[in-house]
Amino acid sequence: MDLPQQVIELDGLTLRCFNGEADLPEFFRVIEESLEHLRPWMPWVAEHSLAKTADFLARRPELWASGEVFTYAILADGAIVGACMLFRRAESPDNGREVGYWLHPAATGRGLATRTARSLVEQAFRLPGVDYVEVVHDPANRASGAVPARLGFTEHLRRPAERLAPAATGEEQVWRLTRSRGNTPAAAEAG
Repeated sequence: MDLPQQVIELDGLTLRCFNGEADLPEFFRVIEESLEHLRPWMPWVAEHSLAKTADFLARRPELWASGEVFTYAILADGAIVGACMLFRRAESPDNGREVGYWLHPAATGRGLATRTARSLVEQAFRLPGVDYVEVVHDPANRASGAVPARLGFTEHLRRPAERLAPAATGEEQVWRLTRSRGNTPAAAEAG
């Protein structure tokens, strides 16, 4: 099975597979410091705990090996500042993948999410049979939506969604970048 790179170096920014228990103290601290920043948009924050974070990290290797979810720690200057994923939703066809990301509030506004998403899209398009990549977010989360817009994604659709997070509007905005149209993040940035 073809898998994405486990470590991606991006000039001062690194995406790497989580190292399980070794990453637990730092990752938990980053989440703790980010709770108020994440709470409006991330439903899992309501049940955040050390045990849940440990379980999350423990499940990463199995999910990676299955080819379903590729989760990376986002490191800036060697320190964890967030997390990102390249994954396939259960209801999605095999030829599509989704990118998700979040950052510590002190790491926002520096282009890290955009660089992270660009890299994950490049990894997705290296996987056999992947024709498109999506970013899905609540339309009220403008910061999250700015990332796919900068990378040349187009709005694919809006659909009803359960309001699981405090700021959720009951709608999801789905952005799509399709390989068959010749779109790539590098091409979008060059254009």
